[in-house]
Amino acid sequence: MDYLKLISNDSLKKELSVFHVGDTVKVHVKIVEGQKSRVQLFEGTVIAIKHGGIHQTFTVRRLSHGCGVERVFPMHSPTVEKVEVVREGRVRRAKLYYLRDRVGKAAKVKQKIR
Repeated sequence: MDYLKLISNDSLKKELSVFHVGDTVKVHVKIVEGQKSRVQLFEGTVIAIKHGGIHQTFTVRRLSHGCGVERVFPMHSPTVEKVEVVREGRVRRAKLYYLRDRVGKAAKVKQKIR
């Protein structure tokens, strides 16, 4: 078991910016189309961070043309180039699944005041 932890710690060398649930982030995702690769942005609110260690994932939700779109990203995936924090949110929950049922201003997260 300790050997598996050593292997997973070696593969966790990629540093991502620190973000929390409720933050609005821009995720830079590498997309490969045939021979070419490009970086695509996905901006939205982090509604969940699950698991831990090498298996850690985060879910980002945004509204696209009035329809809610959620994507789950593995934290240590090579396809995730970087994660930028646009604004920090002030929430009191670990999972923000209640935002799925809300529309308009009710679906906003309050901004953290520094």
